[in-house]
Amino acid sequence: MTVRTRIAPSPTGDPHVGTAYIALFNQCFARQHGGQFILRIEDTDQVRSSAASEKQILDSLRWLGLEWDEGPDVGGPHGPYRQSERSAIYHEHSEALIEKGHAFRCFCSSERLDALRAEQMANKQTPGYDGHCLSLSTEEVSARVAAGESHVVRMKVPADGICKVQDMLRGEIDIPWEQVDMQVLMKADGLPTYHLANVVDDHLMGITHVLRGEEWINSAPKHILLYQYFGWEMPQLCHMPLLRNPDKSKLSKRKNPTSITFYERMGYLPEALLNYLGRMGWSMPDEREKFTLAEMVEHFNIQRVSLGGPIFDIDKLSWLNGQWIRELSQDQFAAAVQQWALNPAYLKPMISLAQTRVETFSDLPNLLGFFMAGKVDPSPELFVHKKLDADGVRKVLQLLLWKLEALRDWDKDNITGVIQAVAAYMELKLRDLMPLLFPAITGQASSVSVLDAMAHLGPDLTRYRLRQTVELLGGTSKKENKAWQKELEAI
Repeated sequence: MTVRTRIAPSPTGDPHVGTAYIALFNQCFARQHGGQFILRIEDTDQVRSSAASEKQILDSLRWLGLEWDEGPDVGGPHGPYRQSERSAIYHEHSEALIEKGHAFRCFCSSERLDALRAEQMANKQTPGYDGHCLSLSTEEVSARVAAGESHVVRMKVPADGICKVQDMLRGEIDIPWEQVDMQVLMKADGLPTYHLANVVDDHLMGITHVLRGEEWINSAPKHILLYQYFGWEMPQLCHMPLLRNPDKSKLSKRKNPTSITFYERMGYLPEALLNYLGRMGWSMPDEREKFTLAEMVEHFNIQRVSLGGPIFDIDKLSWLNGQWIRELSQDQFAAAVQQWALNPAYLKPMISLAQTRVETFSDLPNLLGFFMAGKVDPSPELFVHKKLDADGVRKVLQLLLWKLEALRDWDKDNITGVIQAVAAYMELKLRDLMPLLFPAITGQASSVSVLDAMAHLGPDLTRYRLRQTVELLGGTSKKENKAWQKELEAI
């Protein structure tokens, strides 16, 4: 048997370090067994998926040094590798499940489902579908389909008993069937959910081992059941521990920068970041901290993975990055600095902002230095505002940060729209917020256009600097956080 592993990232946002972490372990496991590593794109969420996000994911993983044997950009014998291009395949398998009596069409409205969930929550019951459409006759179902009535396809699940999930790291896990919902397999728009697409694709692509995050443990019974319904051999499951913040909470962008591109722009070496991710819950046999990808593959053993949630600590990453930097030759160091600081794709828009504002090249460092910095250190005095007191300044910056965290399409117009919305809510104008944004983003009272700067810096560095500014000004209390979150819904 040839070992085949995969990752299936969703192109719905910034490329996450958690994606790189899971990809690294999948690649190492495949290479250690002389197998193949596959990348496919889970873009069935057509509203949130974008080609730009997909490109960013692929570019970021390649920047780290990861390589896949099959994928949307390299091809392969099991394509297409974008789920949006495999709709006919999922439809065929969904219909097969219905014909075999393993799935059914559900016509329940979103209003009915919302009311059902609310009632279940009020009665302290586990939310889940109540099987309402299971009782519909074949004739009624056919008539409603013929009439073009909107519906989804749900899978049937046993009403009682225990599902036994075999895990490579955890052994046997027992999950009662009563905790498993009648999962939607095909959405009303004709596209599959992850659960159907993942099972069908894994089978058709010959995936033998599924290494994924532990958040998928509770979904494992649904996948096991689908394999049984189709009569297919189940791949081996391995649920990796989730990356954690230093406070042991799940790694999230609200507490830690999570985008790969953030660490690239901060000046981390890709080898160091990959090395650090390799240390997340795993260790070399000799316990050394610094190792290459090739060395990790050579010594990789999945059984050395610890189930304790690995802590993603930026300070520790920075220390390790320093070790890598100091082992570079002078020529290698100079080349790395040049690639980071003078990358034409990053440099050109930056220079265009400055060209009309300088008299000599020596003016550039003062004007553009903040583009090269990771963290800026503005003086707290720069945030004294004519129309807002200190609490109002913190509030407006925190609201702005939250709104920008939710912004999907990062460009000047959308950024401006977010700032205008927050300003209007605070009964201010756009120009009233500029004196706060300049020091928060650039570290200075004035500079090149701060809106252009935010667009060019990108979401990762922009949000990081806003987060740092809020902390500089005192942060937010639990009471403020709760109250302001409620206000956020009104913006």
